[in-house]
Amino acid sequence: MYEDSCFPASELNTHGPTVHGWRSAVGSGLGTHDIILRFHQPAKIYRIQLLAHQYLIPEKVELWLHYSPKSLPSTPSSQYFDFLGFVALQDNAYTNYKSRELQSVTVNPRRGTHLKLRLIGVHCNEYNTSGQIALMAVNVLGEDLESAAINIGEENVTSESPPIDTATGELALASLCDDLLFSMYVEESIVQYIRELEQRKMQAVSSERFEYARKLKLCMTALRTAGERLGRYALAKRQAVQQEDFSAAKLRKEQIEMYRACVLKQLHVHQLLESEGVLSQNDQSCEVYAGGKPTLPPAPSLQDVAHALAEAIIPPKSTSMQDEKSLNDATGTSEIVVGSIVASAAALHLHAKSHDELPQSPRLPMASRHSSPMSSRQGSLRRRNKSAPRNSYEDYEERAIPTLRHSNTNEFLRECQGNALLEADPNRSRSRLNDRERRQAALPILVFGSELVEQFYSRQFQDREDGLMRLRNFLKQEQELVEGETNDNEHAASPNKVARSAALLLHRAVRDAVYSVFNQATETVRVLFLEYVPGRVSPNEVARCVDRLLPELLAKSGDPSARLHTLAQHTILSIAACPQVAEQHLVAPALSRSVGSGTHQRLAMSRLQMLEQLVHTQGISTDKHSGLTCRALSDCGCSGIHHPAEPVRKVAERILLLVYKVNPRLVRKQLPPDDDITRRNLLYRQLFTEFDKLDLERKQELLEANKFSSSNDTDFLQPTTSTDASRLLKSKNGHPVVTDNGYVSCNGKQQYNEQLKRSMLSASNSRKGSVSNSESTEETTPKISCPFCGWCCTGNDASQLDRHYWKTCPFLTKCPQCSQVLEVAALNYHLTTECDAKDSYVVCTRCTESVHKQLYELHQMEDFCRELETGAARCPLCHDDVNLPLDGGWKLHLLNAGGCPGNIRKRNLKKSN
Repeated sequence: MYEDSCFPASELNTHGPTVHGWRSAVGSGLGTHDIILRFHQPAKIYRIQLLAHQYLIPEKVELWLHYSPKSLPSTPSSQYFDFLGFVALQDNAYTNYKSRELQSVTVNPRRGTHLKLRLIGVHCNEYNTSGQIALMAVNVLGEDLESAAINIGEENVTSESPPIDTATGELALASLCDDLLFSMYVEESIVQYIRELEQRKMQAVSSERFEYARKLKLCMTALRTAGERLGRYALAKRQAVQQEDFSAAKLRKEQIEMYRACVLKQLHVHQLLESEGVLSQNDQSCEVYAGGKPTLPPAPSLQDVAHALAEAIIPPKSTSMQDEKSLNDATGTSEIVVGSIVASAAALHLHAKSHDELPQSPRLPMASRHSSPMSSRQGSLRRRNKSAPRNSYEDYEERAIPTLRHSNTNEFLRECQGNALLEADPNRSRSRLNDRERRQAALPILVFGSELVEQFYSRQFQDREDGLMRLRNFLKQEQELVEGETNDNEHAASPNKVARSAALLLHRAVRDAVYSVFNQATETVRVLFLEYVPGRVSPNEVARCVDRLLPELLAKSGDPSARLHTLAQHTILSIAACPQVAEQHLVAPALSRSVGSGTHQRLAMSRLQMLEQLVHTQGISTDKHSGLTCRALSDCGCSGIHHPAEPVRKVAERILLLVYKVNPRLVRKQLPPDDDITRRNLLYRQLFTEFDKLDLERKQELLEANKFSSSNDTDFLQPTTSTDASRLLKSKNGHPVVTDNGYVSCNGKQQYNEQLKRSMLSASNSRKGSVSNSESTEETTPKISCPFCGWCCTGNDASQLDRHYWKTCPFLTKCPQCSQVLEVAALNYHLTTECDAKDSYVVCTRCTESVHKQLYELHQMEDFCRELETGAARCPLCHDDVNLPLDGGWKLHLLNAGGCPGNIRKRNLKKSN
């Protein structure tokens, strides 16, 4: 024998909670096992379902199908099986060998009379040392071949496609009871009731009794929940029988009958079946089915069953001596029954084993219990005292059925007495802190108490809101105590500890997905930094609090919801307004980082908007650590104007204009040269136009200041600045920068004008002090150089540079549609937004290149049309990825010898040299 005698293959003929399944013999040594199933009559097969064991798992299961007509005899020697395919099974190590794998395979409609399952290999693990394999259940779905031939014709039986559910795209089941997940975990009698109710529902729909059909549907759903619970009780009864604890088995049997009777009476099942004919009550609304899903009666516990049996044994009281004697006998009998129940429970606790096999499966770890749907809802309903003795009932009732842990039938896993405990103690809904959470919140518990901290860790959002309100009131009361100089409490926590504890709790609250909780959290953050921190908390602790909260708020500022990112921006600006935060420059450096082209539009725009607001409120600083220097702002603005989103580019332009009012030379130095080729780009054209307006305003202010100056010849050389520049240029102390002569310092073109006038008065031939944006006269021999590729030539002929741009510069290319010369990096953007033929081009959603609409389908079939790497750009000439940052990556790609292979101008440049 190659199968275990206790687990024969005949177990696969039935489905139910108490089915053992098939199992190979111990130490059989065979690597392949064949199981042949014969159908009652020829059938057309649509789907095959296999339920594997939790740790006796084969590596794969092959499916073979044989068909023999009724006219021909079928013997094992004459059977020829067609190979349908195989199903590979997981080793189940990631579930700690507790879950059973259910595989459902949809096959093309095939005729068959025999199904052969070939189990190959074995997954070895610590619970399967003997090399056994097992199969819990097999389910074959299809229809009779005779009915199929009558419906669609004999010649189309094998070619007809299986019925597909249009909603889910999967195979449509003829009945809900046909699914293996249903039949394996619902009690058998309830399955029969559900089948009858389903037939009644179909008849009700055909006769247009829709109220009756609605009741039947709700009743079937409630019966399934009750059937899963009854199946659970049936497993416990079988376990008691295997351990020969017949008193407990009797209690389980009575419990099943009592609960089944209560459910059938509560749901009016016999009335809905209409066994005696049509009932008019079923077409009318009733209280049970009026509010949607009907409520099930509470399940009786073993104590309730034992008490009911004891009351049934005790007869009514009598005054006669005979009645008293019988009463004493009955009482003694009931005491014996109850005593046997307690003794059997103790025996179960000492000798408990698995209900279907001798080696017990490993119990679920605590982490998996917390992650299961049942435990997440019950929370503190689990037993706290692990050292307390427990009987077999508790040992089984806390055990999750492995296959249904991640399914939609979570009612099967709900504990019987959970609702009663929850109603008895409302505080049980607030989850207690586990060891890990208690270690994380050790300091907040010490400062605020465990009750407030438990509200922050609660699963109810109302508790989290109450916790935030209590924390905000605590911070305000602490502020009032300090203002009143009350030092009565000598053991109160220091302000640094209070701030650190509040930051730990708020770090959890600002990540909350509920908007009302996040709103309360941001309000508490503002109270912390604007009311509690100033003048009390040390700078190091303030920096630690900002480092903890600022990244989460920055992430929230990029949320697609308008109310979320607006609230996050307002909170960040409120933190930046705190004096201790502004002195240490904790917020601005995080906002003034360069904006990459891959940064999300909402996040990039929020950062730039907050940076612009900080420039208006705090001004441009000269402290290099402030994050608000001219260089940091210009770097951020220059990276922002290259962002693909137009709103981000607009905000970056405004930041560059603010910096240009203070230091125009620095801004122009980081941008391409102001010439005709650059101004062909719409972005630079608008930006340089604004720069020209600011230069004109500055010159007009300079002339007006000189007009009203004193009559001294040198007085008109005194530099003046505009009102906007004097307001924006600040030192790190917040005051304007003053030179040794008492005048406000200036930069850029204003400094150039001052030096130019001085050189005119002194009639000096040297121009060492004058530096402009477009020329440099430090060398005696004039040179013309390309700002892109570094090409240079001697002379003053500007036509040579234009010729270089037009023909040989490898950094530039010509638009194939409008023949405009522009940078290679801007060609894709130009074709879709600026070119005259932009309506004929679209952006490829995969590789982000600009493609002609007529060639879009052919483009997507090319090999170079692939996903763009993170932080890279796509070259339109060779279709390779160009690693950013910005121009540095493009120069390396276009100018190196082994760079862009599709750049023709690189070869022309070598010839010209």
